[in-house]
Amino acid sequence: MSRVAAICYAVGLPLALVELVFLPVGHFDWPPGWLFIGFLVVAYGASALILAWVNPVIYRARSRFQPGTKRWDLILLWLMLPAMIAEIPFAALDAGRMSWSMVPAFIVVLGYVLLGAGIALGTWAQAVNRFFEPGVRLQRERGQHVISTGPYAIVRHPGYVSALMVFAGLALALASWWALIPAAWASAILILRTQREDALLRAELDGYADYAQRTRFRLVPGLW
Repeated sequence: MSRVAAICYAVGLPLALVELVFLPVGHFDWPPGWLFIGFLVVAYGASALILAWVNPVIYRARSRFQPGTKRWDLILLWLMLPAMIAEIPFAALDAGRMSWSMVPAFIVVLGYVLLGAGIALGTWAQAVNRFFEPGVRLQRERGQHVISTGPYAIVRHPGYVSALMVFAGLALALASWWALIPAAWASAILILRTQREDALLRAELDGYADYAQRTRFRLVPGLW
């Protein structure tokens, strides 16, 4: 990533987050919104610095959808994207303006725990997996092989576990039960995506079937 692009990301993403949170609220005098934004900026900023140090190639791998991305994956992502975009402003509208939800403080704390743990897990997965791209495809030109270290020794798709934790954490940290609806939709699409990706890797990636036998759980250790 060029210096200019890095600066644009560093400035543009927090500004976009401010818009997503405060436009539905209608004013900037909402402390939970600033706490939420500050937490995400610090957490994702730390994640970006760690990845720039331990696995900088991940930025090129994740910069765009690469040729060969499966068509079914692009369809699933387009089905999931509206819910992902809507979750934060919907939660802010609920908690900061309409007060539809009554969420206890300990649930809000749980939301931040899920957010922090999800971001940390996603960072760990990207740190050990140089093939961590935004789209599903076989990366033969990059010599893709099975990654079985780090969180991949526990579950086969830790990046998706991270996303599921973040989806739930976003709604709860902003104190909105109703925002769990788009979170649940995005999570359901993501779970379907893991099933399709797992089948593809079993069929076409050398060694993945053996890895799947050793690492039996796709998303939840000890359960599934």
